[in-house]
Amino acid sequence: MCGIVGYVGPRPVIDVLMPGLARLEYRGYDSAGVALNHGGSLTVLKQAGRIADLQALVDRERPAEAHTGIGHTRWATHGAPTTVNAHPHLDCHRDVVVAHNGIIENWRDLKSKLVESGHEFQSDTDTEVVAHMIEEMADVPLAEAVRRVMNQADGALALVVMRQSEPGVLVGARRGSPLVVGRGDGENFLASDIPAFLEHTRQMVIVDDDRVVEITRDSVSLTDLDGNSLPLDERVVEWDFEAAEKGGFPTFMLKEIFEQPHAIADTLAGRVESPGRVVLDELTLAPETLREIDKVFVVACGTSYHAAMMAKYAIERWARLPVEIDIASEFRYRDPVLDARSLVIGISQSGETIDTLAAVRYAKAQGSVVMGVSNVVESAMARESDAVLYTRAGPEIGVAATKTFTTQLVAMQLLGLYLAQVRGALDPGAVELLVKELDRLPEQVESVLARADEIKRMAEGWADSRDWFFLGRSGDFAVAMEGALKLKEIAYVRAEGYAAGEMKHGPIALIEPGVIVVGVATDSHVQAKTLSNMEEMKARGATIVLIAEEGDDVGHVADHVIRVPAGPDLLCTVTAVIPLQLLAYYVATARGMDVDKPRNLAKTVTVE
Repeated sequence: MCGIVGYVGPRPVIDVLMPGLARLEYRGYDSAGVALNHGGSLTVLKQAGRIADLQALVDRERPAEAHTGIGHTRWATHGAPTTVNAHPHLDCHRDVVVAHNGIIENWRDLKSKLVESGHEFQSDTDTEVVAHMIEEMADVPLAEAVRRVMNQADGALALVVMRQSEPGVLVGARRGSPLVVGRGDGENFLASDIPAFLEHTRQMVIVDDDRVVEITRDSVSLTDLDGNSLPLDERVVEWDFEAAEKGGFPTFMLKEIFEQPHAIADTLAGRVESPGRVVLDELTLAPETLREIDKVFVVACGTSYHAAMMAKYAIERWARLPVEIDIASEFRYRDPVLDARSLVIGISQSGETIDTLAAVRYAKAQGSVVMGVSNVVESAMARESDAVLYTRAGPEIGVAATKTFTTQLVAMQLLGLYLAQVRGALDPGAVELLVKELDRLPEQVESVLARADEIKRMAEGWADSRDWFFLGRSGDFAVAMEGALKLKEIAYVRAEGYAAGEMKHGPIALIEPGVIVVGVATDSHVQAKTLSNMEEMKARGATIVLIAEEGDDVGHVADHVIRVPAGPDLLCTVTAVIPLQLLAYYVATARGMDVDKPRNLAKTVTVE
């Protein structure tokens, strides 16, 4: 997820781009840049770091006044967050400049052909291929060149492109990643999100998927990828600045819950291929190394620990490797038995969690193979690991993890299937089936989110309930633990997560009328036992809420049922956790809590 802003009009463009980027910094904050079209030349200024670092560079360089330009604030996917990898990117002749949000899945193939044609690349990004592709079409109008690029590029992406030789013109295109036009009086804007131009205009045009838009000072034209003209979907923005930054949602947390289909799609992008294989070339671990592994340890804290729980089930079930999971703060103190055939996986959304960092450093000192799973490119854990798997959730502003957790689950499922492939532990047909089901997850999560109002009505009736239990077995146990943590974090009520079978070993003594028990029952091979455990809770007066798949007969047990799409065991953890995030959110808001800033908590824990 990155931020893009473009402008054509009478104002000095730098005075539009820099404030626009500042309002989009929540979309990416590891590097930023601007490109200014002076009519006879381009000025490109970019800098690793925050918008303030770019502003300092602009203040030093004092570029000549221009009236057309594009700006970008980056959240790195391909290539480290360095100045050379910062956007915008140029072609060989400094005529074409490109800013990009998203992932071009087939960029390696496109780059290989361009290199063979003599193009020289300056960055490690997927984005730069677009500038060189358009360079190859020097005699083609810019909008047509962008259409041809879109017809060749795979993946979810939004582009804004400018040519030095076509001053006063910007061209944008969208597939999957957002892009909107701001319409002014004698000026027009292109951006990845409304806050970039809301200071100047409330008139906007939605750009739909597989559309190309061209703007000048006085015109906006929209076409499909075949060049056919299309009508403009014009709207008036009613939001204020704060609401605009949140995409119209009341909080960042709710916005990020609803961003999960896109985040999951980004995490899958380029990592699954037809007819059904997992491709994780980025791991840079030789297959021989992975075949020699005889034990896996997964270390994490908080929400990431629940992703580690699911990783244990996935790797053991699919790759047939023994897995131990540890709370990272305890790992090195128990003196674990590690050697060169041990794979130690550290999971941390920030890649800076001090306990997880200490655990992976300890493992590396013991000679183990270390893999980091992080949402932040070039984080400390990524730098110190032998291999890294990025979750691509985009920046997460809310303190309570939502989209970073579901993308961790997907990343662990990808890893489990990849290890199964490499080690020959799972029949290729079974891998193919599971990969195809993984590809359906974004759509399935969308269908669960469509039930948010139903969940809100339930939650608001339980705002005063103080005692909750979340129960599950197998992969559902990890989901139950996460559901309990979310409710504790943001609603400040007592919520306990347990393996369902453990309740009768003590905790069932706490069950009485008024207690709410949420059961997660999507894992088919243990569902019957989970339902039996829920019957025990019901018999003692608890209110029973069940998360169950469409078509499952569970109504006789539950007082309330929240349905999720049917799918294979373990993969269902992704869809099953969405109702629990919404449940926690709506209970918390009904209680009047600030869900974006829960008390006593920080986004990244950097002290032991």
